[in-house]
Amino acid sequence: MPIDVENVWKKFRLRQQRVHSISKFLHEMLERRAVSGPAADFWALKDVSFHLDAGDSLGVIGVNGSGKSTLLKLLNGIMRPTRGRVSVRGRRSALIELGAGFHPDFSGRENVYLNGMILGLDKAQIRRKFDEIVSFAELEQFIDIPVKYYSSGMYARLGFAVATAVDPEILIVDEILAVGDLAFQQKCMDRIKKMQAQGVSIVLVSHGLNDIGQICRQALWLHKGAPMRFGQTGAVLDAYLEHLGMPRAGVGGGNGTAVTG
Repeated sequence: MPIDVENVWKKFRLRQQRVHSISKFLHEMLERRAVSGPAADFWALKDVSFHLDAGDSLGVIGVNGSGKSTLLKLLNGIMRPTRGRVSVRGRRSALIELGAGFHPDFSGRENVYLNGMILGLDKAQIRRKFDEIVSFAELEQFIDIPVKYYSSGMYARLGFAVATAVDPEILIVDEILAVGDLAFQQKCMDRIKKMQAQGVSIVLVSHGLNDIGQICRQALWLHKGAPMRFGQTGAVLDAYLEHLGMPRAGVGGGNGTAVTG
């Protein structure tokens, strides 16, 4: 199994500071003094477990603040769980935050090389893939200007093109397809489906339930950090939409697995 998540909990410490004046607050920040005030535990994930086989696909759904992005950061090794175990075996490529890993003062060309090396390619491999990356991103005219002048859509196109060109065994994508025009979104979907057909494991977070229904064989519904349902995509989407009081999805089939506390 390339991905194995067992009884994972993730806690953050939230510290509240009473601000008596802006000048005092700025003075403390500039001096890097410790922030005072009461602290509270916030559990972003609560006892999450699932397995993903090689070549399988998982959609992660839930309202904002349900723990989806935290889960993806654990899968990508950006953070570690407070409790439990996360095991990811295989070469992974992630698109979690728009422009993550881009240096704003570097050109698109320089950022392709920078991101490619971060994802494990050497210069020769990037050189061979460079024209394909730029062509997919449709940025030939802008590839040699600093990316700080790019629109959000241009950022998304270049980031997606690099992330999917490195021949990953596992692709982790967080809502990035929501950025850009409809034609490019469909282009991204087509590439993901092609990678899936080649045996790449896919983990996709999206509010676009149609995208989840098209790509993912399984789905995980998170609510306030806790797993509400895990199983076949159609059943999980139907349960989620019923919870929201919306028409049922009617996507996929089979029975999801209800998670009880």
